[in-house]
Amino acid sequence: QNYLDNFWPDLKAAHELFDSILQARRERESESQENHGKEYPEHLPVEILEAGIKSGRYIQGTLNVNKHRAQLEAFVRLQGFGSKEAG
Repeated sequence: QNYLDNFWPDLKAAHELFDSILQARRERESESQENHGKEYPEHLPVEILEAGIKSGRYIQGTLNVNKHRAQLEAFVRLQGFGSKEAG
Protein backbone atom coordinates (compact mmCIF):
# COMPACT_ATOMS: atom_id res chain seq x y z
CA GLN A 1 0.00 0.00 0.00
CA ASN A 2 2.75 2.44 0.97
CA TYR A 3 4.72 1.70 -2.19
CA LEU A 4 1.71 2.40 -4.40
CA ASP A 5 0.80 5.54 -2.48
CA ASN A 6 4.32 6.94 -2.56
CA PHE A 7 5.56 5.95 -6.01
CA TRP A 8 2.44 5.38 -8.11
CA PRO A 9 -0.29 7.61 -6.67
CA ASP A 10 -1.95 8.14 -10.08
CA LEU A 11 -1.89 4.50 -11.26
CA LYS A 12 -5.56 3.73 -10.67
CA ALA A 13 -5.47 0.15 -12.01
CA ALA A 14 -2.72 -0.87 -9.57
CA HIS A 15 -4.63 0.62 -6.62
CA GLU A 16 -7.80 -1.19 -7.69
CA LEU A 17 -5.91 -4.47 -8.01
CA PHE A 18 -4.36 -4.01 -4.57
CA ASP A 19 -7.77 -3.29 -3.04
CA SER A 20 -9.21 -6.38 -4.73
CA ILE A 21 -6.42 -8.61 -3.41
CA LEU A 22 -6.77 -7.15 0.07
CA GLN A 23 -10.53 -7.75 0.08
CA ALA A 24 -10.09 -11.37 -1.11
CA ARG A 25 -7.53 -11.98 1.64
CA ARG A 26 -9.85 -10.56 4.30
CA GLU A 27 -12.73 -12.74 3.07
CA ARG A 28 -10.53 -15.85 3.14
CA GLU A 29 -9.32 -15.07 6.67
CA SER A 30 -12.92 -14.51 7.77
CA GLU A 31 -14.02 -17.84 6.27
CA SER A 32 -11.08 -19.59 7.95
CA GLN A 33 -12.09 -18.17 11.33
CA GLU A 34 -15.69 -19.29 10.78
CA ASN A 35 -14.44 -22.80 9.99
CA HIS A 36 -12.21 -22.81 13.09
CA GLY A 37 -9.02 -22.76 11.05
CA LYS A 38 -10.05 -25.57 8.69
CA GLU A 39 -9.69 -24.96 4.99
CA TYR A 40 -12.88 -26.84 4.12
CA PRO A 41 -16.04 -27.20 6.22
CA GLU A 42 -16.84 -30.70 7.45
CA HIS A 43 -19.76 -32.48 5.82
CA LEU A 44 -20.58 -34.57 8.88
CA PRO A 45 -19.36 -34.30 12.47
CA VAL A 46 -16.52 -36.65 13.41
CA GLU A 47 -18.72 -38.50 15.90
CA ILE A 48 -21.25 -39.44 13.21
CA LEU A 49 -18.49 -40.61 10.85
CA GLU A 50 -16.86 -42.75 13.53
CA ALA A 51 -20.20 -44.32 14.48
CA GLY A 52 -20.98 -44.94 10.81
CA ILE A 53 -17.64 -46.66 10.25
CA LYS A 54 -18.12 -48.88 13.32
CA SER A 55 -21.65 -49.84 12.27
CA GLY A 56 -20.61 -50.56 8.67
CA ARG A 57 -22.75 -47.79 7.19
CA TYR A 58 -19.63 -45.98 6.00
CA ILE A 59 -16.28 -47.35 4.84
CA GLN A 60 -12.89 -45.80 5.44
CA GLY A 61 -10.23 -45.46 2.80
CA THR A 62 -7.53 -43.31 1.31
CA LEU A 63 -8.09 -41.14 -1.75
CA ASN A 64 -5.21 -41.35 -4.23
CA VAL A 65 -5.11 -38.76 -7.02
CA ASN A 66 -2.85 -38.90 -10.07
CA LYS A 67 -0.78 -35.71 -9.81
CA HIS A 68 -0.39 -35.54 -13.59
CA ARG A 69 -4.07 -36.09 -14.41
CA ALA A 70 -5.76 -34.94 -11.19
CA GLN A 71 -9.05 -33.95 -12.83
CA LEU A 72 -9.34 -37.27 -14.67
CA GLU A 73 -7.78 -39.99 -12.57
CA ALA A 74 -8.21 -40.95 -8.91
CA PHE A 75 -9.09 -44.02 -6.86
CA VAL A 76 -9.93 -44.94 -3.28
CA ARG A 77 -7.97 -47.65 -1.51
CA LEU A 78 -10.13 -49.20 1.20
CA GLN A 79 -8.55 -50.03 4.52
CA GLY A 80 -8.39 -53.75 5.13
CA PHE A 81 -8.73 -54.60 1.41
CA GLY A 82 -5.09 -54.37 0.30
CA SER A 83 -3.50 -56.83 -2.11
CA LYS A 84 -1.72 -58.68 0.72
CA GLU A 85 -4.95 -59.48 2.55
CA ALA A 86 -6.85 -60.64 -0.53
CA GLY A 87 -6.63 -64.26 -1.21
